[in-house]
Amino acid sequence: SAQPSVGDLPHVETFWTHPVVVEALGELLIDAGAGDMYIVEAVYDWPSFTLFGYDEVAARLGASLVDLNNPEPYGGFSEDEVGDGWFVYERFDFNAILNEVDALVSVSKLKSHATTGVTHTLKNLVGSVPLSHYELDSPGMSGWRSELHGMGGETRARLPRVIADLNRAHPVRIGVVDGIKTMEGGEGPWIDGVKAIQPGVLVAGKSALAVDAVATGIMGFDPTAEYPSAPFLHCDNHLNLARELGLGTNRLEEIEVIGPPVDELVTSFKLVHRLLPGGRWAQPGPAAAARAG
Repeated sequence: SAQPSVGDLPHVETFWTHPVVVEALGELLIDAGAGDMYIVEAVYDWPSFTLFGYDEVAARLGASLVDLNNPEPYGGFSEDEVGDGWFVYERFDFNAILNEVDALVSVSKLKSHATTGVTHTLKNLVGSVPLSHYELDSPGMSGWRSELHGMGGETRARLPRVIADLNRAHPVRIGVVDGIKTMEGGEGPWIDGVKAIQPGVLVAGKSALAVDAVATGIMGFDPTAEYPSAPFLHCDNHLNLARELGLGTNRLEEIEVIGPPVDELVTSFKLVHRLLPGGRWAQPGPAAAARAG
């Protein structure tokens, strides 16, 4: 079957975490003694798992696929507390499977983002809450987690603090960033001027914040930069917020990197340009993407 793509940008290589990376990670976790394994995501539609090959990966690993948009196999969603000092949300609705696992592993793509500057393992948790519980009932605000972003000028301060809240409700034990093949200039083909790029790197570690900082450095950006400095042109730096909350460090000089130093791995990413007509929400669904490929 044709690989899903939009134009000349294949989804699975450029802006979805590649299932080969997930499978290799799963094998390593099994070798390390992992028992039950779950591949989880609040997907926009269930066929995405099949379309991008995750059902085959799950079968080979003996893992279960769980759509976090639904409470199954539980009778309802779990209301999980952020804890003291929450910014925006005191609690979130989650599939209760996240309370059953011993370790939450966040696997993301190496990408810039039109709003948050970069999107790696910390921001990846935006995809852990059910879409229907976090979309605003306003024109243009349905079909995505618009409540997490907020309206208009709220987004700059709100979204990075929501990311911080999510990561306190369910801390990431291991972070992995797939930077083998990705895209620059935005997080998806709904951004004008995005291009495929091949940094050829994987970043992994036991501190999601440190992983995100190294990934940001590999992109040629300063992970400690303050809004409105690049890449945080439109949003407060959620990596700085995470450091201030005690979730680790995003200062590269404080991070032990095993492997080549960051400055030898830099692939300078272009900054995000503008949204295509119709905005970022104009992305075709998987069925349309498959036809386009």
